[in-house]
Amino acid sequence: MMTSLPPYLIHDAFQPERIRYGFFTRQGGVSQGLYDSLNGGFGSSDDNAKIAQNRGLAAAALGFTSDQICGLYQTHSARAHHVTKPDNKPDSKPVEADALVTKTAGLALLILTADCVPVVFADERNGVIGAAHAGWRGATSGILAETVAAMCGLGAEREYITAIIGPAIQQQSYQVSADLRDAALTYDDEAAACFTIDDEPGKYRFDLTGFVGRCLAQEDIAYHTIQRDTYSEEDHFFSHRRATHKGEPDTGRLMTIIGIH
Repeated sequence: MMTSLPPYLIHDAFQPERIRYGFFTRQGGVSQGLYDSLNGGFGSSDDNAKIAQNRGLAAAALGFTSDQICGLYQTHSARAHHVTKPDNKPDSKPVEADALVTKTAGLALLILTADCVPVVFADERNGVIGAAHAGWRGATSGILAETVAAMCGLGAEREYITAIIGPAIQQQSYQVSADLRDAALTYDDEAAACFTIDDEPGKYRFDLTGFVGRCLAQEDIAYHTIQRDTYSEEDHFFSHRRATHKGEPDTGRLMTIIGIH
């Protein structure tokens, strides 16, 4: 990896030969201020030219070009979209979904997070990949199951799919209310294991990363987790919740990219 390109995280246990992926930090970009520096979100109030440049830098770090990027308008849904061609223009209308899947080589699937859980999927044997944005709403609505189903529709097989769960807000930083806990228990009646009682009455601490892992296990998908806290590691990650607590009007978006070479 060239030192002039932004750093990214992978899991040591999953380094496929033809598939490149990376969970990018906030470091190594050209944005400034609240968006310092690798902001990938056109939905933010950052300058679009700088965002496009950041996306190009991230793509190049994995051996792709900005013209190969495929993006989404993320809505915390359970919709997975099959993509066959790039869509990276800031003025175009992207597909509304929260996961991308493809078997087409030369595409860089990109999702954005700022505390939610990014997940990449790869069936190297059958040449099918996916990327999902899993906030609590999407996770409790079935976005992980939908992503797996969409991949299998392209020829993937569950026994050959590996998922990597990327950096996200961790349990010690994620205070939630009872309604969120109820939603998780409605989706998975054994999800109580992902909650601890908080010091504040009526509040809990939610292990969203662990819940995503449970969702993957229910789909018989092998997975590995990169345990990094987007909330507490301010120098490395953007965090919507941290920005809210600090009274900041906006924050950058972290990029996750996967593609087949």
